[in-house]
Amino acid sequence: MEDIQQQLAALRQRIARVDRKYANPAPPPRPPLSTRSRPDGQFIEEMLSGEVVTTPLGQHFETEKLWERHRRHGSVYISDLAELPDDLLHPLSAGTVTSAHPTRWAFLDTETTGLAGGTGTYAFLIGVGSIDATGFRLRQFFMRDYGEEASLLYRLTEYLAQFDVLITYNGKSYDQPLLETRFRMVRARHPFDRMQHLDLLFGARRLWKLRLESCRLVDLENRILGVERQGDLPGEMIPYVYFDFLRSQKAFQVVPIFHHNAIDILSLACLTAIVPFAFRSPEEVDVRHGADLIGLARWLLQAERQDEALRLFRRALQMGLPDDLCFRTMWDVAAIERRAGRDDAALAVLTELAAARNPYRVRAFEEIAKHYEHREKNYVMALEMTRNALEFEDTPEIRRREDRLKARVARPRSRLLAL
Repeated sequence: MEDIQQQLAALRQRIARVDRKYANPAPPPRPPLSTRSRPDGQFIEEMLSGEVVTTPLGQHFETEKLWERHRRHGSVYISDLAELPDDLLHPLSAGTVTSAHPTRWAFLDTETTGLAGGTGTYAFLIGVGSIDATGFRLRQFFMRDYGEEASLLYRLTEYLAQFDVLITYNGKSYDQPLLETRFRMVRARHPFDRMQHLDLLFGARRLWKLRLESCRLVDLENRILGVERQGDLPGEMIPYVYFDFLRSQKAFQVVPIFHHNAIDILSLACLTAIVPFAFRSPEEVDVRHGADLIGLARWLLQAERQDEALRLFRRALQMGLPDDLCFRTMWDVAAIERRAGRDDAALAVLTELAAARNPYRVRAFEEIAKHYEHREKNYVMALEMTRNALEFEDTPEIRRREDRLKARVARPRSRLLAL
């Protein structure tokens, strides 16, 4: 009996020790991100001029940069941006962007944790550039940890309220859909429905893709603006640098990301001072390469502005084009002339195409044969052109045309018409 009492007493003592252990006060809460010590001893707000912003949804970091009016970025002066016409974006946007003063334009670009998109991709840095009386101003919103996303997006909505037009580069396919997803993830309404959106990528591609191997923003920045970045962080490295920053909390690591984002947005604004002008007044555009005119001419053709397109096509041919583009342009010119009812002009271009080795040679012979058969009723000449086509390409369709024309030529009346 005594042994049992001793065992019970020992058990009570053990329970009491456990109770005393868990009766101690809880450890102090984790300090806010902005007050934690960092291995490098520097906070992001000490590395960059800016501030930690507090919103109803938490905190995040913001910084602002200004390029004054007297400065330039490559071939474009900052002062030129404020003088851009209100209706500049209307033609390039096919009328979706109505008249808006340049101070109401927001130039947006994001830096993200990946390129795949989806709910697992965060926009950890969002830059918004704008034009004002002092120059070009850039506001950057940065989340120092995933928990700051809601606060960042809250402030982004507030900031964008002063703008009517959103200008991006590939933003319709990437930046805007990604941000809309992030707003949904934090159960907030995104601000983009009320904004008119111009994605400059489509205009830039149409204008330069026939001449330049790449229309990436950084390549246009170099080839068109004449800007060469020094010590820039490659875009594909940005997610890895940010992930390392999250682990180490070394603020100096993300400074190059801020710089990369800033130059992207400044280049976007300066290209906006070039690309839309070409679509606003295509026949007045000053270019050194005929290939650039072809992109504009094809855009005019799609807009059913055939006479303007024709003038640009002919101007491009006079400036000189690579062979493949030259032959395609001649074919387009012949098609426009034919649709306009100018058969003689079309025939002259088709004859040139038929005289040289090129991808359109057989088609040119066929069109010439159709002209002589249907327009001039000269079946002998039509048959000759058809046989010329057969020398380069033997198809059932061309054979049927030959047989039909041989039958027509065999008729007595056809022989008289040929004399």
